[in-house]
Amino acid sequence: MGRILAIDYGTRRTGLAVSDPLQIIAGGLTTVDTRELEKFIAEYVAANDVETIVVGKPMQMNGTPSETYRFVEPLVARLRRAYPAIRVELYDERFTSVMAHRTMLESGIGKMARRDRALVDKISATIILQSYMDSRH
Repeated sequence: MGRILAIDYGTRRTGLAVSDPLQIIAGGLTTVDTRELEKFIAEYVAANDVETIVVGKPMQMNGTPSETYRFVEPLVARLRRAYPAIRVELYDERFTSVMAHRTMLESGIGKMARRDRALVDKISATIILQSYMDSRH
């Protein structure tokens, strides 16, 4: 069984998370400059057994795609072309940033660290991944 890689896409930074090989636990991987995202994914996929890539689907509260979706849709198409053997799926990411901030508060992370957008993006990717895995069971 391969890992699941999750992407919380942002126009400047992108948070990444990955599952354990048994696809039970999600863990934050890193945050990369979005311009380097596809290079990072290529290197990660080459070095690791990745079965699925889950990309957060940015949605508005009313269920319509948000402004960022216009960047996510072409990314998903490129990933599907580049990795035909890997399943690439979109997963609703509403509330992940709010949940990431709440998680940081509850874990006792200091105020300065909570301002770290890269940390928020990585935690958001982890939440997307864990929610995706939970939804499959």
